[in-house]
Amino acid sequence: MPKSLTGKVTRSEVAKAAGTSVAVVSYVINNGPRPVADATRQRVLEAIKATGYRPNAAARALASGNTKTFGLVVPNIGNPFVASMAHVLLQESMNHGHVMLLGDAGDDRKRELELIQGLLNRQVDGLFYNSVDRHPYIDLIKASGTPLVMLERVEPQPGVNMLRVNERQAAWQVTAHLLSHGYQQVGIISGPVDMLNAQDRIQGWRDAMQDRGLPIDESLMFPASYTPQGGYEAAQVMIARGCVPRALFTSNEGQAIGALRAFSEHQIRVPQDVALVCFNGTNHSSFHVPTLTTVRQPLREMARSAIQMLKEGESEAQLKEFPHYLEIGESCGCQPQSQS
Repeated sequence: MPKSLTGKVTRSEVAKAAGTSVAVVSYVINNGPRPVADATRQRVLEAIKATGYRPNAAARALASGNTKTFGLVVPNIGNPFVASMAHVLLQESMNHGHVMLLGDAGDDRKRELELIQGLLNRQVDGLFYNSVDRHPYIDLIKASGTPLVMLERVEPQPGVNMLRVNERQAAWQVTAHLLSHGYQQVGIISGPVDMLNAQDRIQGWRDAMQDRGLPIDESLMFPASYTPQGGYEAAQVMIARGCVPRALFTSNEGQAIGALRAFSEHQIRVPQDVALVCFNGTNHSSFHVPTLTTVRQPLREMARSAIQMLKEGESEAQLKEFPHYLEIGESCGCQPQSQS
């Protein structure tokens, strides 16, 4: 059977093979809007199989106003916590009949903008978004009319759904946990101080010290990127300055891994010499040596809520806050919870 100039089988060719009209072929492919007799439907399906016709998904999306795709833009998929969140979002999207298009900005703000523009041009049904530097392109997304769920703390505004954990409270809890061991000072490897979530975690650290009536030693705060390299470099700085704290709060799992490496190189033992806890642990936390005491977030529950927010589309913007939980490992000096 001859094909079109593009080399692709057309609906006209399917209609000719089935002995029916192009409109009837469209009704079969789109399951409406008009009914098709069972015998005719079977002929069309057999013609589609015989010709190798593949429906044009983009055209069907334009007709239906639904592309069955969600977009996800993240700073760097190499971050284990970001990868864990992306994984559960992808699974939940598939459970709702949607494909997830992943945009990895590689910590590049310009690339992030290009990814957002590309996903909006593809007319995704909704967008999940975690920005590179906490200065997201929200106005651009709102102007497109695309439903949006932010996966980070941003200033509340109309039309912007948001998921979050109370990071200040979580940082207070992990700092208080270290203080409960009897330590009088806790150091912190924070994120970059211009980021809202880093500010929340720093303030939670300060709150815990103040609640115990303890002085806050600002020399024990070491800003760093949310990466193993950032944690490694911060630990090297404290070692070089001779101010390694007896207890240390790292602001994510990557920083904890980097700090563990630096301490190991200098024969500084965790938890014997430095008791350590971290934020945003993943399933990997229980496989480090020592296992990590960490704040965990309920990612599966958060992903389900995020999907629901997007599916509700035009409804009023929502803010949903989720409870965190502390997973006890060996790194703080506690007896770890059973892994069975």
